[in-house]
Amino acid sequence: MATQAVATVVSYLLQLMMFAIVVRALLSWFMPAQSNAVVRFLVEITEPILAPLRRFTTFGAIDFSPIVALLLLQLLQQWLTSVL
Repeated sequence: MATQAVATVVSYLLQLMMFAIVVRALLSWFMPAQSNAVVRFLVEITEPILAPLRRFTTFGAIDFSPIVALLLLQLLQQWLTSVL
């Protein structure tokens, strides 16, 4: 029972992080970085995941780190829920 609760909480946290990455990516097209508190908050919580990926996933001016992060988080979510 406790293991299932932990798996559910972890799954929700990973989904929340994936949602934050998608919102940040969409807002980056319409709002300049650091333009308001919401954007700053999204940058602060997603940057620890995106920054290490950016070194390997940026080609010219195109940054694929959000896509790679979403795929990795989804794989992690599936793996953790199957293990727990």
